[in-house]
Amino acid sequence: MSDVIKDMDTNEYDLVVIGSGPAGQKGAICAAKLHKKVAVVERTLSVGGVCVHTGTIPSKTFREAVLYLSGFRQRSFYGRGYVVKDRIAMSDLVFRADAVMAREVDVIKAQLRRNSVDVLEGEAHFLDPHTIEVKTSGGAQLLRTKNVLIACGTRPAHSADTPIDGKRILDSDQIYSLADIPRDLVVVGAGVIGLEYASMFAALGVKVTLLDQRPTLLDFADREIVENLCHQLRQMGTVFRLGEKVVSLGFDEEKDRVFARLESGKNIHGQTLLHTVGRQANSDVLNIEAAGIHADSRGKLVVNEYFQTEVPHVYAAGDVIGFPSLASTSMEQGRLASCHMFGKPSTMPPSLVPYGIYTIPEISMVGFTEEQLTKSKTPYEVGVARYVELAKAQMLGDDQGMLKLIFDPQSLKLLGVHVIGERAAEIVHIGQTVLGLGGTIEYFRDSVFNYPTLAEAYKVAALDGLNKL
Repeated sequence: MSDVIKDMDTNEYDLVVIGSGPAGQKGAICAAKLHKKVAVVERTLSVGGVCVHTGTIPSKTFREAVLYLSGFRQRSFYGRGYVVKDRIAMSDLVFRADAVMAREVDVIKAQLRRNSVDVLEGEAHFLDPHTIEVKTSGGAQLLRTKNVLIACGTRPAHSADTPIDGKRILDSDQIYSLADIPRDLVVVGAGVIGLEYASMFAALGVKVTLLDQRPTLLDFADREIVENLCHQLRQMGTVFRLGEKVVSLGFDEEKDRVFARLESGKNIHGQTLLHTVGRQANSDVLNIEAAGIHADSRGKLVVNEYFQTEVPHVYAAGDVIGFPSLASTSMEQGRLASCHMFGKPSTMPPSLVPYGIYTIPEISMVGFTEEQLTKSKTPYEVGVARYVELAKAQMLGDDQGMLKLIFDPQSLKLLGVHVIGERAAEIVHIGQTVLGLGGTIEYFRDSVFNYPTLAEAYKVAALDGLNKL
């Protein structure tokens, strides 16, 4: 290895970031603002990672296109048959996503360039804890670095016996390659990704069957909110098959249908099948063993509260370290990793991280759930505002949403906020701010909110909760 280094040009850096997704971008820019020499290595032709190209940005833009073209938000006014466009094609939905992705890539490139971050295209792998080789189509170069941030992201997990062909049986990265919107869709895996796509296609009028071997959905979320989601999905025609293990998948040429065979003996058929069973971290292509790092069976890396791996100068952030695997948390993880490695240590309070689940309807939450508080034997009370009570929600066509405040009945201190419905991921931040400042629900009672807004749900919920005391 030393001979290889001797024979090649070597560039010296304070930080080399592997991956240009949210964690990599923010980690690199933070280090650059601390006047460090930084390089980002990206294996694809364009920056942005999974977030921009196959995950967060395209899926959420796809969702907005579905809601607009299907007329879903207006159906409470104009009837269940209302649509903006009679024949919606996949090209209509993908067009909007492509436009947003292109603009986002330009923004990221400009940010990195403005902060003098070197962006290198190629496959990175460790030669030793401080040396990274980057292989490109034109050859290879060596990077010597004092610190490393692994932010390589994940890809859909595949097993050898899953016949994913990208046409009739797809993973979540291949959804935009569909030629047409299917008549019926089987979704295997009812995690966040599976539920988001299931709800989007259901809103388009596709008959969706959702399969998962777990008996319950979204175990980290509030049960009442999850029940509300399931109720609304069933109203859209979604069929749930929970507690059912899939033993095989295949394609029936005679019937021109895909099928999922269940352990219980059932056969579930559909025109298309979406396989969303977990994610595999891309750390398996980095030769991390040469740096003295080890990963679990899914390629996930273990880090401490400062995002250090078992090798102190090698940090990891984003989806590669596992739950919650959100673009928002990944950004902060990358920034905090850089802060720590260059003498500005700080940590992320886990209870103050908001979660956004972009199903139809949308879900968002921050703080504790009722189930967590019950398990820890912590007394609490609940205040609820239902969207049917809010004028703004009626204007938006949502009468099934709700906002729930969980608080201490003695001190009135806010403990958790849970929202389902229109703009849930936007209005949750009002509760997040009060929670972060250690405030009570009296703040919501005594505050004046613009009318009509969804934000006034906080006042309604606070009054509901206080009335119970």
